[in-house]
Amino acid sequence: MSVQVEKLEHNMAKLTIEVSAADFDKAIQKVYEKQKSKISIPGFRKGKTPRAVIEKMYGTGIFYEDAANDTIQQNYPAAVSESELSIVSQPDIQVVQIEKGKPFIFTAEVAVKPEVTLGEYKGLEVSKSDLTVTDEDVDEEIKKEQDKNARTITIEDRFSQEGDTVTIDFDGSIDGVAFDGGSAKDYPLTLGAHQFIPGFEEQLVGRNPEETVDVHVTFPEDYQAEELRGKEAVFQCVIHKIEAKELPELDDEFAQDVSEFDTMEEYKADIRKNLESKKEEEAKRAKEDAAVDKAIENATMDIPDAMVDTQVNQMVDDFAKRIQSQGLTMEQYMQFTGSTMDSVREQMKPQALKSIQSRLVLEKIAEAEKIEIGDDRLDEEIKNMAEMYKMEPDKFKDLIGDYEKEQMKQDLSVQEAITFLADSAVEK
Repeated sequence: MSVQVEKLEHNMAKLTIEVSAADFDKAIQKVYEKQKSKISIPGFRKGKTPRAVIEKMYGTGIFYEDAANDTIQQNYPAAVSESELSIVSQPDIQVVQIEKGKPFIFTAEVAVKPEVTLGEYKGLEVSKSDLTVTDEDVDEEIKKEQDKNARTITIEDRFSQEGDTVTIDFDGSIDGVAFDGGSAKDYPLTLGAHQFIPGFEEQLVGRNPEETVDVHVTFPEDYQAEELRGKEAVFQCVIHKIEAKELPELDDEFAQDVSEFDTMEEYKADIRKNLESKKEEEAKRAKEDAAVDKAIENATMDIPDAMVDTQVNQMVDDFAKRIQSQGLTMEQYMQFTGSTMDSVREQMKPQALKSIQSRLVLEKIAEAEKIEIGDDRLDEEIKNMAEMYKMEPDKFKDLIGDYEKEQMKQDLSVQEAITFLADSAVEK
């Protein structure tokens, strides 16, 4: 195998990889040995037909595709190693020459890790966060806890009002014709929660149980179901039940029920303390984010599209795994949200680009500031991860290869670079 490297614009490169005719013929022979038992030709027992006979009957290229795939898989990693390039994208593979008795030649166009030129990154000015915790903030937290401890009561002595949950049957129609997804039985709807299209919930306020209401609405022009956009519809609704939350009194007894404190004053003081800690942590992250953003803004780098596409692919895969853990497939998600794979990818591109820029700049700062992670710091991180996975640190360490350890060191150096940026930043 031989490799030629051609540098292209925008941090792209093309590898031209040549595999000898003899090695490619071995790949063809390997495919023939694997597939010959599936090929039946008159005059030969199944699996015993000579390769030359098969090629004469079906053409010399019958085994080319599989042989080419095997050859590429075998030789591309070695070509990458030989090229000594820092490749940051999946390769765009093109077969250049595939012919009997001649070398097999293919190209791989790849993105190469961009060089970063740092601008100012020390003493950057960032906005100062407000750490004040107001009485309203404390009251809001108590209100959330009060809502969580509310009990549901059935309303029989008044009309429905905003905040109530009504259980309804509904049947929707347009010009007297029912449409898909326009009906349901025993549907719980919280009035004022804006679960349905504008105007729907408002028409169920001021109603009695078992009352039948014709709700008239117009579907928004940007509604996800294209066939319903801008259409006027009527939903015949039957209200079966009206329910409301009954909130507990905010007194010492409430404090005792929801916390370890005996009085509301003690409970409020603890909430304030926790909110102050939360605001300090949020301010710390905001300062770090702002400093990184400024460092990116001051740096220069040329990021190839292929690198962004590879990052997007990873993000899509991660997102698919997350929603799968919630019982949804990507196909179902796109159907429910009215999106497409192209639109999902397009939405992720800015985040993918920002992630790449952050990583490149922080790695460069770590290099410039000679931030190095020693074995003691790595062992500490391994211990933390082992605790998270409920494993013995030594056993966990044995499971991690040298490559993974180097990646962990790089990740830790990037975190140290973030801390360095934030510590040197000036809040104004």
